[in-house]
Amino acid sequence: MSKGSISFTSIIAAYNQMQSKVVSAVKALASKGGCSANPGQFILLQFQMAQVTQVGESISNIISQVNSVISNAIRNQKTS
Repeated sequence: MSKGSISFTSIIAAYNQMQSKVVSAVKALASKGGCSANPGQFILLQFQMAQVTQVGESISNIISQVNSVISNAIRNQKTS
């Protein structure tokens, strides 16, 4: 692998770690009881959840684009 390159495995590992941190934050907030969470904690948690969603959608889009490239390459070889 050259400098500056990223593997799909490392992307998924980072996403899983990000997801785990958010799950831990949700559990920690839930264990305190819903009424004891201050607005700042709640907004921060919402922001973190939105980030996880965005990263997951980006990964899904990458997979979709790769599948399209592969499908187009196969289709182009069949017509040749």
